[in-house]
Amino acid sequence: MRMTMRWYGDDDKVTLNQIRQIPGVTGIVSAIYDVPVGEAWTIDKIMDLKNKIENKGLKLDVIESVPVHEDIKLGLSSRDKYIENYKETLRNLGRAGVGVVCYNFMPVFDWTRSSLEYELKDGSNALIYDEKTVEKMNPLSGDLELPGWDTSYKEGELEDLLKKYQSITEEKLWENLEYFLKEIIPVAEESDIKMAIHPDDPPWSIFGLPRIITNKDNLERFINLVDSPNNGLTLCSGSLGVAEKNHIPELIRHFGKKERIHFAHVRNIKITGEKSFEEASHRSDDGSLDMYEIMKAYHDVDFKGPLRPDHGRMIWGETGRPGYGLYDRALGATYLNGIWEALSKNKI
Repeated sequence: MRMTMRWYGDDDKVTLNQIRQIPGVTGIVSAIYDVPVGEAWTIDKIMDLKNKIENKGLKLDVIESVPVHEDIKLGLSSRDKYIENYKETLRNLGRAGVGVVCYNFMPVFDWTRSSLEYELKDGSNALIYDEKTVEKMNPLSGDLELPGWDTSYKEGELEDLLKKYQSITEEKLWENLEYFLKEIIPVAEESDIKMAIHPDDPPWSIFGLPRIITNKDNLERFINLVDSPNNGLTLCSGSLGVAEKNHIPELIRHFGKKERIHFAHVRNIKITGEKSFEEASHRSDDGSLDMYEIMKAYHDVDFKGPLRPDHGRMIWGETGRPGYGLYDRALGATYLNGIWEALSKNKI
């Protein structure tokens, strides 16, 4: 296991100098954020990112993410040009020595929450999802504000996009995903890149949009769409774990033994009701997931890939990108490293 931390580039309030001081963190998870979705990343931009990170004594372990253009998810005739650009990006990442690319296939919206700064009992702030609140939201009226996607659409574009998805069923989305994979996985193989799809977050339909990367059966179906060791998963405990039927240690052992987990997101959540949850500290007792058992499952399958603490609370008065402050994620990394050390020294 290699402990990593996500970094959002030069505009991130959390700096590389701070991250390098977190005990046990050796790798960085990042991306290029100033290239429009669908355009190819140049080798110069990739090397600039890599050099900034390596100059601080860290390693660019994972690209998270190379976004998938909506035309690809919709299966439009224009998808082929965006897929060709995606291939060029992968080739350039391969030339730069990047080994893992995380991405998702969620229609329109990335991870979705009903509040970005809900105050927990201890006075910290966290991301939460309340199903009843989300049901009342109208994404077209500005009720929903999330980092990233909400500033990327011009007037009328989001409405047009949602209309296009009205004809996209889950099976059609599977077809479009398979088409995409059959095009890019051979390039990933040639470029020595492990492609790691991120689960849908949350793992159920929102705003009438289909979501398919949601449970064990669907993850199994996914890896068999293109049966290649380069076609794998970002196994996110916090995304899949909000559905009680998803037993995270079981998923880790099942897909870990098949060597299809290429990247691990490890965080805790507290289930507060049907399709409702709060993001908690990483500690087992503070949420609904047993973090010891999760880390033990990774240890049992001899996981050697990159792993990162995921969303953290805002604590000690910190402000910044929701879910991505320094302090709570640093505590999470240290906590997970401590569990890993104990497992390693007591391995039977």
